Amino acid sequence: MKIALLGKGKTGGRVLELLLEKNIPHTVFDSKNIPTLENLKGHDVIISFLSGDVFLKYRDLLVNSKVPVVCGSTGMSWPLGFGINLKAPWIYATNFSLGMNLVQQMILIMKEAKSLLSDYSFSLHEVHHTKKLDSPSGTALSWKKWAGHEMEISSERLGDVAGIHEITLTTPTEKISLKHEALDRKIFAEGALYAARKINNLSPELHLFQDIVQAELLKGK
Repeated sequence: MKIALLGKGKTGGRVLELLLEKNIPHTVFDSKNIPTLENLKGHDVIISFLSGDVFLKYRDLLVNSKVPVVCGSTGMSWPLGFGINLKAPWIYATNFSLGMNLVQQMILIMKEAKSLLSDYSFSLHEVHHTKKLDSPSGTALSWKKWAGHEMEISSERLGDVAGIHEITLTTPTEKISLKHEALDRKIFAEGALYAARKINNLSPELHLFQDIVQAELLKGK
């Protein structure tokens, strides 16, 4: 497997470390080595952790390259119907932590609060590094979607925090909180490489990373 890595920032840099550590053939594309249809040839998978605005500039090029893409770029939205005419599989996630998929299952249980409680509310707080542009984070918006309830989302930008998310269910007599803290950006790099190993077995369309991992979890049941 030969990887084309787009961007070597905070998370892309950790992907690069893993590629070097595991001796995985790769090419780094950045402002000094801009990707083109020609120099993307020969790569088996493209991994992008470019910021959303920069990724959008290359999106059509990546589609035309017909190389499978693992995309962790955030701060953007996908056009309606994107993926229908792709010639290669793409995997997208706002958060490539494998553990986040365990969190999703826990939040889906919290979603059922309505079957037990009549007076409750949800709130969510997220913390990221000061250079993160999107607020609230894509992960926070995913948590809200999984919970299936309206809620206030508060955001904080602090130092070099990799990512902290905490959802709280509050009633007049109790409070339940679920918290996920990324201790090292390596978790996102490991998840992206996990996706890269799975992607060539998928159909040519846009896949959510969570769906891929959940299918693996179900195999164990």
